[in-house]
Amino acid sequence: MDLDDDNNSMFPIDNSTEEPFSGPWHLTPFSERHLISTSVVLGLMILLTIIGNVFVIAAVILEKSLHNVANYLILSLAVADLMVAVLVMPISVITEISTVWFLHAEICDLWTSFDVVCCTASILHLVAIAMDRYWAITSIDYMRNRSAKRIMLMIVLVWAVALCVSIPPLFGWKKESDDPDRTGQCMISQDLGYTVFSTACAFYVPMTFMIGIYIRIWQVTRSIIRKDKFGKKKKEKRRKEEVTKTSKVEYSIVSNCNGNQSPKINGRKTENGNSAAPDEEHSSTANSDETKTTMLDKNADTALHFQKQREKIELRRERKAARTLAIITGAFMLCWLPFFIVALIGPFLGDSVDIPLLFRSFILWLGYFNSLLNPIIYTIFSPEFRMAFSKILFGKYSRKKRPR
Repeated sequence: MDLDDDNNSMFPIDNSTEEPFSGPWHLTPFSERHLISTSVVLGLMILLTIIGNVFVIAAVILEKSLHNVANYLILSLAVADLMVAVLVMPISVITEISTVWFLHAEICDLWTSFDVVCCTASILHLVAIAMDRYWAITSIDYMRNRSAKRIMLMIVLVWAVALCVSIPPLFGWKKESDDPDRTGQCMISQDLGYTVFSTACAFYVPMTFMIGIYIRIWQVTRSIIRKDKFGKKKKEKRRKEEVTKTSKVEYSIVSNCNGNQSPKINGRKTENGNSAAPDEEHSSTANSDETKTTMLDKNADTALHFQKQREKIELRRERKAARTLAIITGAFMLCWLPFFIVALIGPFLGDSVDIPLLFRSFILWLGYFNSLLNPIIYTIFSPEFRMAFSKILFGKYSRKKRPR
């Protein structure tokens, strides 16, 4: 085929004023401006993803306050997202600026395998983190027995499942038409059976678990906050009743003493040596009772004020917990759901529906964008991580000088 002949050209050529780019990525219909802008934007996204996840890894390693087993999952998640940025995204940039796969078929198999295993591992880590949070909230025994061995077992299981999802195409679970040497395209296996298997294991089942777990976490957290709030109210009410009861007992004793029991009160001597009149004693007792009543009213008002302040704080806690869970789940769904919907229905539709390449590219990189969001979402709500990032930025983890 003579590719220089406009009538027999494999790709439509843009007849605008901009000349098609005739660089090393041949057979491309894109202009030079498009290629440069695409490379810069996607390259910047790769760089930010690498920086964000390297910061998380460094923070967990260097900051002593982060040396707990729960953060091992965050560390492993950052490693998975870093692998996405280093092993998967760069070749994806090449496929964006060149419409023909010009590398070897073996590299295509390697790249698609890394794509599936890294992205699947990243998604499954979100499920593992959700399960760890749920068990930590609902089970005291889990908090006591949460050892490094148990967390490492979860991490190994996540990576093992990711490998099981990515390996089958290497052993032939794919169509013959998936060969890039024939089609000029490098794609994940389009076999219908593998499509259902991979999308279910990599996204739909984890998504269902994750949504269910976070709904349950939100319910349990709200229940704990409200139970704590109710307990404080009962304790405050009981304290008020005890104070009131004590004041009544004191008043009763004073009244009885005025009548019968206390000769000092009934016949109290004045400075002149004369006994005080009973009416005078009754008046001083009444004044004392009024003072106590006023003090009780002030204490009640103060307690009511503090109670309202606690209610506001508890309400903010509940809203913050709900907002955090909504951000985590919403970001995950927003980034990956469009891609996996197309990935599932695309092979079944075949050539009957033409999905625009621009839309395919957008939803693919939207999924990759989740690897940039993860280090932000899972650390922005942690003061320890923020402090560690600050120390890394300002070089406060420099090695101490050894004594001579």
